[in-house]
Amino acid sequence: MENQRSIWLVTLMLSAVAGYCDTVTFVSAGSIFSAHVTGNFIVFAYQIIKGSDVQAWIKLLTFPVFIISVIIGGLIAAKSANRYKILLAEGIILLLSGVISEVFIHTPGLIWETYVVVMMVVFAMGLQNAFGKLYAKETYGPTTMMTGNVTQASLDLGNSIGSAFKDLISVQSLKKQSLTIGGFLLGCLAGALLAKSFGLTVIILPGAGMVICYFSTDKNAPVTVS
Repeated sequence: MENQRSIWLVTLMLSAVAGYCDTVTFVSAGSIFSAHVTGNFIVFAYQIIKGSDVQAWIKLLTFPVFIISVIIGGLIAAKSANRYKILLAEGIILLLSGVISEVFIHTPGLIWETYVVVMMVVFAMGLQNAFGKLYAKETYGPTTMMTGNVTQASLDLGNSIGSAFKDLISVQSLKKQSLTIGGFLLGCLAGALLAKSFGLTVIILPGAGMVICYFSTDKNAPVTVS
């Protein structure tokens, strides 16, 4: 029961953080996705046909940053007996991103300081993606991209309705997917509201939350790599 509670909390937290960060960078940094980086292909293509230059090409920089981050996440996992070290690193990077934004970004528009902060957030999301792949059993599913979760939830809903909700496996899976999707949506809403008023500085909130969670929970549980 305690293990299930831990998975529930980690899933909710990470999905909310991803939705939050993705929305904050999209709203405050020229429509850049930080968690769902493949979405930047679409924005890049759109801005290119609209005649944009730097704002479009900067979208492609998210990919090498993301790839490097995932590689580093793998190295952290290989050298640490504590699976949550990756999430601690993510939290610290998000915290620093918010601080840098508050201290250095005072001019509206896409200046180089903004790009640095955004790429730091992309790096943090890369670590979260690495965590999700390396420790798949620690969450109910992917926490940064919801398409797969929505697909699974739709299949579960169909099976549940077809069995008059007597298929307990499908019902349980539907609940898990709903938690992940709901957490992501709540993160998106919070990120949009705060970013509109305060900009990239609000990235400090999930960073602080993740660091606090790390140091306030048991970090000596055994590792479960899948």
